Amino acid sequence: MAEPGTPPVIGIIGGSGIYEIEGLKNAEWRGVDSPFGTPSDALLCGELDGQRLVFLPRHGRGHKLPPSGLNFRANIDALKRAGVTEIVSLSAVGSLLEDLAPGTFVIVDQFIDRTFAREKSFFGAGMVAHVSVADPVCARLGDHLEAAGKELGLALRRAGTYVVMEGPQFSTRAESLLYRSWGCDVVGMTNMPEAKLAREAEICYATVAMVTDYDCWHDAHAHVTVDQVIKILLDNADKARSLIKQVVPKLSGRHSPCTMGCHHALDAALITHPEARDPALLARLDAVAGRLLGA
Repeated sequence: MAEPGTPPVIGIIGGSGIYEIEGLKNAEWRGVDSPFGTPSDALLCGELDGQRLVFLPRHGRGHKLPPSGLNFRANIDALKRAGVTEIVSLSAVGSLLEDLAPGTFVIVDQFIDRTFAREKSFFGAGMVAHVSVADPVCARLGDHLEAAGKELGLALRRAGTYVVMEGPQFSTRAESLLYRSWGCDVVGMTNMPEAKLAREAEICYATVAMVTDYDCWHDAHAHVTVDQVIKILLDNADKARSLIKQVVPKLSGRHSPCTMGCHHALDAALITHPEARDPALLARLDAVAGRLLGA
């Protein structure tokens, strides 16, 4: 039997245009059913230089789903069922720092989760688990993304805290100033509970936060508009595609589980005694936790 997390299959979660990568071969959209509901879209499966890639448009093609309307559990479960072992998540964010100008990429290492209307765990009554998210992203992926970004000469910062708000409205000025006082670097609406669920599913996860605006704290940029965000998003899309192409060879060829422990995240997390486990919930967890639950 193969070691957990091998062979590597790279998942990309992002927006329109990100999956249009030159050189992607045998590309095919495939629907994946999930017991947790309907994913945002079908998965685009293909190969880049022999490496399997799986793309998920986070908001669906045409950006039809708002942040609070995303079925994060179905998205991560579908990627797990497609064999994905590591996820690179591309996300548009607002900057909370003067020196993080629009167009900068931030390889996030911490989150503050301010969302409140989202299902945040695969587990629950009948199968309880407490997974560690002290370090919610995979440093190994972060290292490779940083190296790839430097090779491309991108405006890139390694490390930062991403505060995730519920949305869909942008921040009030008071909220924006509060997030700055907490020491946050960027603000967005999409990466929680995505990162927590990836950890529960034993998938390596890293966020590349693409700055589109200064939120509303900045006196010279007091109001965020969709037009502003879309303009920078389009500028960032080419850079994001280049970053993916550059990082893929660095993530290929891994023959053992992640050295950061991502592929064994559930080893010490399951707490419900076997005789008290709910068979119906166990059946839903066949992809996420089947390695340990014998599904």
